[in-house]
Amino acid sequence: MQRYFLTEPYAAQDHYQISGENYHHIVRVMRMTPEEQVFLVFNDHTAIIAEITEITETSVYLKELSKETAEKELPIDVTIACGYPKGDKLEWVVQKGTELGSHKFIGFPAKTSVVKWDQKKRVKKTERLKKIATEAAEQSHRQFAPDIVLLEREQALIDVFSRYDKVLIAYEESAKIGERSSFATVLSELETGQSLLFIFGPEGGFSSAEVSLFQENGGILCGLGPRILRAETAPLYALGAISYHFELM
Repeated sequence: MQRYFLTEPYAAQDHYQISGENYHHIVRVMRMTPEEQVFLVFNDHTAIIAEITEITETSVYLKELSKETAEKELPIDVTIACGYPKGDKLEWVVQKGTELGSHKFIGFPAKTSVVKWDQKKRVKKTERLKKIATEAAEQSHRQFAPDIVLLEREQALIDVFSRYDKVLIAYEESAKIGERSSFATVLSELETGQSLLFIFGPEGGFSSAEVSLFQENGGILCGLGPRILRAETAPLYALGAISYHFELM
């Protein structure tokens, strides 16, 4: 069943009205007709099953049938922060990371980031990434479409460390020396409803100065197993491990 994300909070109504891009998708792409059903997901994470009752030239009208009861979200809020990588790698991380349950994505200019995005580029890129995240959330039947924030300065990332219960830094040198306990230890300490900021470097990794600054502000270094992962692979590995720990163990 198709899923559509709405910008308003849930409120019980006799009918719900959809227009704009969602209207176009329902009518022009999916070619739906009255009596067909969809999921409507509100910005407070409430999701309902709704039936189309009427389609006009500009709007689709639906009535609520029932609420979705299955829990689709990770029990902790995971924010993935990536040093700006080359090409479309960040798009890949956002798409697949959304499917794997990430709560939010942050992009930032690490010291070794080759990519340099000005304000205009960041605004345009943010819009595209939000669209990718919303489509991935629809596809994976999420109850929440992750937020996207692209930062101008690395310090702006460090400034938000205190907002999280735990901050992990995926560090290549930790993996090389066989560090294997920090990631698992942090996951065992986190409780339902708490938050984790997980930081990943670009293709060139992190400089020693960056790592020291992260640690000074409460970041915990961790390895991700014995293999060295690409910039776009590491966040997905981490999310998969988090999902296993909290949802399958």
